[in-house]
Amino acid sequence: MGNLGTPPTTPSRVYVSFTAEIIPVTTEALLGAMAEQANKGVQELYLLLSTPGGQVMNGITLYHALRAMPFKLITHNIGNVDSIGNAVFLAGEERYAAANATFMFHGVGFDITTPTRLEEKSLRESLASLLSDQKRIGQIIQQRTSIPQAEVERLFLEQQTKDATYARTNGIIHDIRELQIPAGAPILQLIFKR
Repeated sequence: MGNLGTPPTTPSRVYVSFTAEIIPVTTEALLGAMAEQANKGVQELYLLLSTPGGQVMNGITLYHALRAMPFKLITHNIGNVDSIGNAVFLAGEERYAAANATFMFHGVGFDITTPTRLEEKSLRESLASLLSDQKRIGQIIQQRTSIPQAEVERLFLEQQTKDATYARTNGIIHDIRELQIPAGAPILQLIFKR
């Protein structure tokens, strides 16, 4: 029998960089990359995250899918984590931010891109949907941080950008630290056409 060689070893930690808007195509790509790493038996996944936010539905989907993955997820804010990106970031079991990283919070909104007739019924439906999304995001923030409900509600009423010190004080992150990737560590960069 010939020597089949040594089977490839699975790295214990893989780094994945996601620096994009949270929309269907980027959500699917990130979930695909995560599933691939889970299927390889990776024990820890270190997600480098910087995002301007995006669509609530996709962010909530990412949050729950990331929490369900069979590896330990570490998230690191390497720039800006804005809007629905905060929910995605909070999926991490361990969470860090660079010293000059920021977290931006604001209320949920919706865009009207074509001429639209607005009536009381449609306005009430839109408001109910908006408030439902805001409630879901607020619940994630409250469950995963030490920010009380009243402050979460204030974050939604006025767009506020918070620094890493605020994030550490309020349990968004566990510590402020600069990103350090060991030499030879596997890194996966998700790249999207803009």
